[in-house]
Amino acid sequence: VQLQASGGGLVQEGDSLRLSCASSGRTFSTYVIGWFRQAPGKEREFVAVISWTGSGTYYADSVKGRFTISRDKVKNTVYLQMNSLKPEDTAVYHCAATKSYIVMTVGDYSYWGQGTQVTVSS
Repeated sequence: VQLQASGGGLVQEGDSLRLSCASSGRTFSTYVIGWFRQAPGKEREFVAVISWTGSGTYYADSVKGRFTISRDKVKNTVYLQMNSLKPEDTAVYHCAATKSYIVMTVGDYSYWGQGTQVTVSS
């Protein structure tokens, strides 16, 4: 499955952004989709994940209560709504797909999008 992440940009602290992870593949709706981020000089870290049904979600503690992951099966897209953004949210955000259960480890994901840059200024 091919993934295309978009929606990043330069915003101020406290602003919101919505990232999209789209796919043209017909099997996209059967994958668990995760969002990860990687800041300069740091390892890629888990942000959020959603089950293939959309009924199960899980978040990193650092974004819980501020970020919301959702999916639209008609549009073959998974969204990451990011509110109350902080400078420490600055990173390249990647979406990834797995046939496994809800997992939060980079190595559990088989397919990755190219990433979209999010920069939050203070």
